[in-house]
Amino acid sequence: MQISPTTGFQRVLANALLLVRIHFDAFKISPAVYAKAIMWRALRKRVRARGQLAPLLSQSPKAYMLWGLRDEQENRLHSPRGQSPLIVALVDVSSASGTHEAALDATLQSLEAEGVHTFLIGDDFASDLASADATIEWGAGPWLMPMVAGDMFAPGAAATYRAAMNCNALSLLYADDDQLDRFGRRTAPHFKPDWNSELFRHFDYLTGGCIVQGKQESFLLASNKADWASVLVQQATQAGEVKHVRRVLHHRQNRTCAPVAVSPAVLNGDIPSVTVIIPTRNRVDLLRTCLEGVASTAYPKIDVIVVDNGSDDPETLDYLAAMEKSHIRVMRHPGPFNYSTINNRAAREAQGQLLCLLNNDIEVTSPDWLSIMAKQAMRDDVGAVGAQLLYPDGRIQHAGVVIGVGNAAGHAHRFVRPQEEGYFRRHMLPQFTSAVTGACLVVDRERFLAVGGLDERNFAVAYNDVDLCLRLNQRGWQSLYEPRAVLIHHESVSRGQDLDPIGAARFAGELAALKRIWKTDEIIDPFHHPYLSRAAERFAVAI
Repeated sequence: MQISPTTGFQRVLANALLLVRIHFDAFKISPAVYAKAIMWRALRKRVRARGQLAPLLSQSPKAYMLWGLRDEQENRLHSPRGQSPLIVALVDVSSASGTHEAALDATLQSLEAEGVHTFLIGDDFASDLASADATIEWGAGPWLMPMVAGDMFAPGAAATYRAAMNCNALSLLYADDDQLDRFGRRTAPHFKPDWNSELFRHFDYLTGGCIVQGKQESFLLASNKADWASVLVQQATQAGEVKHVRRVLHHRQNRTCAPVAVSPAVLNGDIPSVTVIIPTRNRVDLLRTCLEGVASTAYPKIDVIVVDNGSDDPETLDYLAAMEKSHIRVMRHPGPFNYSTINNRAAREAQGQLLCLLNNDIEVTSPDWLSIMAKQAMRDDVGAVGAQLLYPDGRIQHAGVVIGVGNAAGHAHRFVRPQEEGYFRRHMLPQFTSAVTGACLVVDRERFLAVGGLDERNFAVAYNDVDLCLRLNQRGWQSLYEPRAVLIHHESVSRGQDLDPIGAARFAGELAALKRIWKTDEIIDPFHHPYLSRAAERFAVAI
């Protein structure tokens, strides 16, 4: 982007004009939604207004242009400071990159402006890597930056990287990037999560946008393969700590790494027993569909506890009585609805090594869902495992939980269709998340009990799953989203939407507790990004 206002007034005016054009684009995309958002804002419902507006505004091609103007103005404050530690760029100029000479010149100029040493790696990559290996001053502790000719190093990037080199254990630093269109304009920003090793297994979001610590001579020769850049990065992720610099430091001509197709998950070895816990009240139609789905599940060690919270519908009572005569256990739990208490009571009496918390409005669509989730829940580093949940119309209802959305917690990628690209296909890939929904959650029973189960006092109905996941995360058992387990969620059909004054007051209290205990109105979710809107569940540039 070449727009560079020279005065404060010009900058303000340019930004204001861009913002007006962005709002006009948003209105054209969906006049009804835009009008509704403006209505919410007029009624001082700012959270609702932002939730409606943010995804619309981000769809304007000018949204990132406005963000980029502000970013460039900030980057001017970061001029290169010194030449140490040494940063060495390894620029792929092979014929496969299809790069024009002018694009290579632009790459080299951006590196020279940042004081970065450069080696060109061509078709004979083995010889070029060997030459670089023999020339680099390894004793100086250089950092290596693999990149492709045509890509640009942002102004101030070297200084920003060097400022982040504050830990001897670091082996890799990576930053955010965007893409240059044929006119050299910045588009398609990738605001990346902090280090997410599970996501990296399926999507190399580092190569081309990172620097790696070159710790010894012949370090390069170990990467002497056709895909030398990704091999070099892979080695670095295993050699020490990986750190994210939350700045756009790389402008890419083409992103060469794409998400890997996720293969089916297979549960081998000892198969853990699973107790499925299903709270219910009336709505026998939902419960019947849910239990029939559990019965069709291809899993050899499974038992079910249905916890009845005061059903009074005759048909439901007859169905529960019939269930009690089968292999399904029915636990009676009269009194006010407290999701946490209900599940805690059942968990204490469960026999399974794993617990599966399952809403009665879940519809099973494939018999392998439980084996997929159980495989992940057995890992030493994993706590709660969540599935991909769809609305009945096929759109995503849950693909992980982002802390801080709406200053509370929101479902990532909500309303995206599974086949859509979405945000770098994140909804399609297994990955660590800050939390997952309790509508379908699998967790090791001992870990569940070790953190005290669900919080019955502060989170009787809402946010108990988020609170549980965050407490598991604190113990080193990270939440994980598993998109290969797909179910349909008829969200809150049986319990309602808490529109009555009592329910609304209870929800307000639980929201206040979430903010008080976890500071969700302040913190930044490490798997989201501060440059993404806190008002949108679909990943949108914050403007």
